[in-house]
Amino acid sequence: MFDDISQKLDKALKKVTGQGRISENNVSDTLREIRRVLLDADVNYKVAKQLIDDVKQKAMGKEVLASVTPGQLLTKIFHDELTELMGGKNQEIKLNPSGVTVILLVGLQGSGKTTFSAKLAKYLTTKNRKVVLAAADIYRPAAIEQLKQLGERINIPVFSISGSKDAVEISSQAVKYAKENDANTVIIDTAGRLHIDEKLMDEVTAIKAKVQPSETLFVVDSMTGQDAVNSAKAFHDRVDFDGIVLTKLDGDSRGGCALSIKAVVNKPVKFISLGEKLDSIEKFYPERLASRILGKGDIVSFVEKAQENIDQLEAEDLEKKLLSNQFDFEDFLKQIKMLKKMGSMQSILGMIPGMNKSIKNADIDDKQILKVESIIQSMTKLERKNPKVLNGSRRKRIAVGSGNSIQDVNRLLKQFKEMQKMMKMFSSKGGKKMLSKFGNMSFN
Repeated sequence: MFDDISQKLDKALKKVTGQGRISENNVSDTLREIRRVLLDADVNYKVAKQLIDDVKQKAMGKEVLASVTPGQLLTKIFHDELTELMGGKNQEIKLNPSGVTVILLVGLQGSGKTTFSAKLAKYLTTKNRKVVLAAADIYRPAAIEQLKQLGERINIPVFSISGSKDAVEISSQAVKYAKENDANTVIIDTAGRLHIDEKLMDEVTAIKAKVQPSETLFVVDSMTGQDAVNSAKAFHDRVDFDGIVLTKLDGDSRGGCALSIKAVVNKPVKFISLGEKLDSIEKFYPERLASRILGKGDIVSFVEKAQENIDQLEAEDLEKKLLSNQFDFEDFLKQIKMLKKMGSMQSILGMIPGMNKSIKNADIDDKQILKVESIIQSMTKLERKNPKVLNGSRRKRIAVGSGNSIQDVNRLLKQFKEMQKMMKMFSSKGGKKMLSKFGNMSFN
């Protein structure tokens, strides 16, 4: 996510030279370069110009402390301005404390509305909401069936009217169904088009007038850049939505849509969607995204994901084994399963500060994780607990059983041996002290 713009901004900000004070002389070239990077990233021209002007105004004459460089200070100023540009702070979705909350999803075809509706439904169930999904996309072939299949996967009912071509009636009846079945939230998946037309606008306007939603969210494919921003403006002019959802953000290396859309439409981004997994949804925090764009990671989101997905007792048990140097393949398998709950390895590592650049060209494929799993699962309990017994014939059996080569098995054993050496180092007095300090860190 944002690899392209992150690398270019990092390169530009490192060029700032000079001592003592930021001045026109030592930042003018850098700001011109940053402006070019923003435009290359498909950031709206007016937005890019205003951002550079704001950064320049804040930076001029700033005193540089002895402990930082001009480049570091400018990075901090740029981070703060990016945060403000994207909305300043997180904006929560509106949920009625009583009665039925109706959430209307609108957008173009292909933006990911149907998948996001299921993601949002699953997310809201973790907030003690009883959700009904409404299938109001009556035009796209198999849209209703797709929503039903997604609903089955997350055990959430999908309301539809067989053969109906009246999206307004379907939406209205879905709200009635929710009331009759003690549900307190309805998410309406509406139709999209490949382009904006009057029929589409009239339909979503009529649905909104009929059901009076608490939230109308515009769902947009972030990878379409300025096209996404332009369609958001057109929708907002007619529908007056409350917030924005950025989908497919994990595939967006440029970031033009994410940086421009709030400034152009003046509506907050409320959620971001990453990948196809139904739990790959995050609330939008401008400050955290600014950190990711500047290649500084997002340790707060990382910790939150870990807290949501990793069993605390299992985590504590693993820590004890690490500190006592008793970590084996059985524990390694548990650790992999824990991490998989948090999402793709690429997205997880991308949250860790300093990791983005180091993994840019690395082959971190989730299929590689599956390969490691299959090798460990082909071991006996004895072999997992005591890898020293893995002789040539055992390795051959494991390779055949897991569908991998002996070289793959040997490579994993070698890597695990290296890991155990590191664990031995951490099990020392100094290592325990360092781990203890890390464990007691707070992230504000």
